[in-house]
Amino acid sequence: MASSTSGTKIDLDQVAYFLITGASRGIGQRMAIETARRFRAGSIVVLLARSASGLESTRAEILEVNPHITVVTSSVDLSNASRELLEDIIGKSLGKKPVESFGLAAIVHNVGTIGNVERKAIDMADRQEWEEYFATNVITVGVLNSCFLRRFGECPRKLVVNITSKACLVPFKSMGFYCSGKAAREMYFKVLADEEPDLVVLNYSPGPVDTDMTVDIQGRSNAEEIRAYFKGLRDSTTMLTTHQTTAKFLSVLEAGQFKSGDHVDYYD
Repeated sequence: MASSTSGTKIDLDQVAYFLITGASRGIGQRMAIETARRFRAGSIVVLLARSASGLESTRAEILEVNPHITVVTSSVDLSNASRELLEDIIGKSLGKKPVESFGLAAIVHNVGTIGNVERKAIDMADRQEWEEYFATNVITVGVLNSCFLRRFGECPRKLVVNITSKACLVPFKSMGFYCSGKAAREMYFKVLADEEPDLVVLNYSPGPVDTDMTVDIQGRSNAEEIRAYFKGLRDSTTMLTTHQTTAKFLSVLEAGQFKSGDHVDYYD
């Protein structure tokens, strides 16, 4: 069974190695900036995404709030990134700095795509679409996670965060790819938490956030009620901002009131 709540509190005020995927925009960008703000001098922050320009924008904002750390960017397509490439990215970001010099090694798996929301589940017959979706959202996530943890095995404190969704628990019409991928991904991290009691694993569900992804769902979903749901949130200005969900995420880490492997929602 996963560990109790004791021991899941994370102190960010230390020298850390922090890697986050999907860091060029949206939730990933804001989490990268606000988390890096808390690290001590000597920390290394690694930003991964496809957009080189978006990564540079995130890097610039991080260095504005914390100029005493190193920020490394890597423009990479995680749909087909090999184990060797991911190991190389981590190795080069470290340079000659020993793993033991970090008080905390943390990885945030924020990368995520919505998939084809114009298809109903009965029409999801394109094998290539399935393979491409799971490659980005599940397979490479697991490979990167393994590369990271093997490299930082000697670090005294290790944190693994999966950015998940209510959609891994509840079905949403038109979101067959997204719901399936999020469910598979979260179960992987729950197994990880049970197998590795020395890790702190958090499945954080950020709530409905005003991002390009939710704009895409609102515009293209084949389900009228889904389009209306997101439109209603925007019209009533009750949709969350990236600042709001990031603040909650950091408070969850710093309070430590969860069991390793738990699913914690913004509204919990």
